[in-house]
Amino acid sequence: MYCGTWAPFIRPRFGDIEVTTAATQSSQQLATDPLALIDVDHVRFYVGNAKQAAYFYAHTFGFEISQVADLTTGSREEADYLLTQGNIRLLLTTPLTKDHPAAEEIKLYGDGVKDIALTVFDAEKSWKAAVANGAESAQDPRTLSDETGTVTVASIKTYGRAIHTFVSRTGSYDLPSIKKGAPFMPTFKPIDSPVNEYNRKNPAGLKYVDHCVGNVEEGKMNYWVEWYENVMEFKMFKHFDDADISTEYSALMSKVMASGNHLIKMPINEPAEGKKKSQILEYLEWHDMTPGVQHLALRTDDELASVAALRNRGVDFLSLPDTYYEQVWGRVNKMLTENGHEPVKEDHEMIKDLGILVDADDEGYLLQLFTKPLQDRPTLFFEIISRHGSQSFGKGNFKALFEALELEQERRGNL
Repeated sequence: MYCGTWAPFIRPRFGDIEVTTAATQSSQQLATDPLALIDVDHVRFYVGNAKQAAYFYAHTFGFEISQVADLTTGSREEADYLLTQGNIRLLLTTPLTKDHPAAEEIKLYGDGVKDIALTVFDAEKSWKAAVANGAESAQDPRTLSDETGTVTVASIKTYGRAIHTFVSRTGSYDLPSIKKGAPFMPTFKPIDSPVNEYNRKNPAGLKYVDHCVGNVEEGKMNYWVEWYENVMEFKMFKHFDDADISTEYSALMSKVMASGNHLIKMPINEPAEGKKKSQILEYLEWHDMTPGVQHLALRTDDELASVAALRNRGVDFLSLPDTYYEQVWGRVNKMLTENGHEPVKEDHEMIKDLGILVDADDEGYLLQLFTKPLQDRPTLFFEIISRHGSQSFGKGNFKALFEALELEQERRGNL
């Protein structure tokens, strides 16, 4: 049964591609810990029209449309477009038949994230360990192979519609080769477009996925915190309650879960009681009351350059009042000075002109900015973030950010 992972509708063979059920790994690839995570392998979106969505993300966010698997490559049930930028890999999937499970999900939820896929040493062992820890399987281990290498995938269900796919790779499909542009998996072929050439000459500077935020129902945050602790063997990294994240009208609570090496961070949000509707409840109501991924935070080394480039490309960001900048510098630079750090080095006026948020903690500072929803339903959005020592999530910005979000909710008639 297909449950939404990549390599869907697996049959005994895809042309010359052999499909097996066991992962073959060389001895040097085997890790002592089967749940040791290497990287975010890719983030899979379910979308109504992958070709059109690919050009949206390419034009507005600077992604390269690098590979495709569709009718022209022998994929009869779905079309997949691989978008790349830095170490970010977005996989856009569109159903080509009414029976494809993505068709029902798109009807219920609109475009959004289905899968946060994780590179591991041995996908089958990772899946077995997670299932032994209490996970529910979404898809049993499968291996796609050809004469150049193998890709093994196995998936588990997490909150709501979301899943995690464990991915292990060998030969020409290994992660270093993928990062250099090798085929993503068997059946994918390279694709080029004038937009790719433009993006190479005019980079947006996005490097990799910093964190992925999930929204769950009220009262379920601690359940999913324990799930990540028990199943994925993550640890709590940060905790924010309604005293940290609230305004006059709404509030939420959040706990940040991180893998053992802190490579993968998964904040989990739930709504808290307030006078009006929180952004989390708004998300759930427009997501068929089903938990899912609220936003992806994409890391850049140069926040000002990236935000300027994205604004020029037409990205819509949240707006902040000028009063935010009348207060932020005293708070941020005081925190940095007290902890022996240099003040924020970026030009303060440019930060204000670009509408960027600034925050600091005892380790340093960060710059961040949030887009408006990326589709008509007020669900998925992106965060653009750069870190200069700080490993937090902008706690000092929560009130200003939420007030900006509430203004947008009010415009949509959802506050």
